[in-house]
Amino acid sequence: MRSDTVRPAAPTVEIIVTEELDAASVPRMSALLQDAMAMRPGRLLVDLAQCPFVDASAIGMLLDVHRQMWSEGGRLTLRGPSPRVRRTLHLARVDHVLHVE
Repeated sequence: MRSDTVRPAAPTVEIIVTEELDAASVPRMSALLQDAMAMRPGRLLVDLAQCPFVDASAIGMLLDVHRQMWSEGGRLTLRGPSPRVRRTLHLARVDHVLHVE
């Protein structure tokens, strides 16, 4: 019997961001998130408490990660964004798409 359901290999993988997420850091962060997704976690947690800034390229990357996680039966969660980062996510209208704690 075959199941098309993808089962997570790791329950949660957490990544703590301690720098700005901008066009310069997106390639590095994207590679790190791809490595994390390769572990097939049920939940990919990105801690933004120490991240001072996100720009449009970072938001696009986070949306791509969200889509990939969702399509594989997982969930991307953004934890603890500062008021500035939270406002940027709100202004970009992605705070209703991305799960923000």
